[in-house]
Amino acid sequence: MRKSICPSRAVSITLLSLLPLSAAAQSPASPEEVTFSEHVAPILYENCVKCHRGGGVAPMSLMTYEEARPWAPVIKYKTGLRDKIGTMPPYYLERDIGIQQVKDDERLSEEQLQLIASWADNGALQGNPENLPPLPEFSNTNEWRLGEPDLIVPLEDVFVGAGEADSWVSGTPIPTGLLQDRYVSAVDMREVNDVDSSDAGGTIIGGLYIFHHMTWQTGVVTEEAGEVDEVGWPVHELGRNPDIFDPKAGRLLEADASVIPLTYHLHSNGRDTNGHMELGFYFHPEDYEPEHQRARWSLGDGLNISIQGDVPEQELHSYTVLQKHTKISSFEPHLHAPGARTCLEAIWGNQIEMLACAGYDHNWVKQYTFEDDYAPLLPEGTILHMIGYMDNVGSNPNVIDPRNWSGSGNRSITNMFLHLGQSVELTDEQFVKEMAERRERLGLTRNDHQVGCPLCMADIPLLGPEDDTADD
Repeated sequence: MRKSICPSRAVSITLLSLLPLSAAAQSPASPEEVTFSEHVAPILYENCVKCHRGGGVAPMSLMTYEEARPWAPVIKYKTGLRDKIGTMPPYYLERDIGIQQVKDDERLSEEQLQLIASWADNGALQGNPENLPPLPEFSNTNEWRLGEPDLIVPLEDVFVGAGEADSWVSGTPIPTGLLQDRYVSAVDMREVNDVDSSDAGGTIIGGLYIFHHMTWQTGVVTEEAGEVDEVGWPVHELGRNPDIFDPKAGRLLEADASVIPLTYHLHSNGRDTNGHMELGFYFHPEDYEPEHQRARWSLGDGLNISIQGDVPEQELHSYTVLQKHTKISSFEPHLHAPGARTCLEAIWGNQIEMLACAGYDHNWVKQYTFEDDYAPLLPEGTILHMIGYMDNVGSNPNVIDPRNWSGSGNRSITNMFLHLGQSVELTDEQFVKEMAERRERLGLTRNDHQVGCPLCMADIPLLGPEDDTADD
């Protein structure tokens, strides 16, 4: 039986998702009073059992007290890692630095983490079963994390043998069947294969998945001209969350276009496995027209990396100067197995500000999409500085042999250091307008400060449209 490898974030949580925290998980009078029924089950039902359930993709179910109780120390440990490799839920944005307003935030609150720790430390008590919240309900169909897409494109089946080495291969173009041009507001990607998840022992490479990542584009393919009008799209990566594009910069999917898989990075999971990728497109209304254009700058280094053996916290640095006013929609670090942490910094004049820092786990590659009113708005000339931290040590579970030196390359045992996040470029008029609208929506004054927007509090008059016909 085929199973969806990326569980839905949009599962029905029945009444639980409608309850305020005070109703869903009452604070106990003391740590000794924390119980599964009253305090821990609401947290697990809202954040964990979409994977940790019978038929889910995680290696154990946590739906009932009897199922969760033996795992109490592990649950405390994994959630307590917070933004480090191995944390659960797998979401690594650091709380004590940078912009905190992100879409689809999967982090547990400090209150929730303390409840779990107190429960595990004090006997993992059951409490009154009558106080359990309603059990979450799950569909038997393959669900999507943003709901049902407007267009689903299944790609070709790929076979990976039980003992095969990892490989880097190209794919076959697949027609989308789209009859008219449409602008895309979001895209989700998931792997579907024929492995029984209950026998997989986890969702990481070597467990359930065979696709570590996929690069792809769309274009109209003709026999005469080959591939034309190519449009680039975000890379699929293991454990990655959906891409939500800037609402004023929808991505064009042309009529009669095909999905063109440029590369698949495949890993064996220890079983003979057939699987394929599915792409889910979410459309803007038919009359939508984008106002902003996608930015084209790049940041990172995939060539000049030297990682020494048995050395923690090795730093990598990369810089770029923005040639246009820019709104950064998402922060997405991409490292390889030794990767442990990445930070993104903006330098404008004498103002140096950290935009975001996130831990990294090569088994769960995440992106962090900023809320629209908190996404960095950076003027032309801003210097972006990215810092990567590499732990090539035995305590990093993703490193096979930390004694080995490793350089740059495509394989997971070699290294990359890239920023794959989304951004748009703005004209002078658009830049000033974006800042003015943000000030008004958030009620900001000249005495306020917003991380990542060095000119937001400057009262710059709105500019008229640029006159391209004016004489120099």
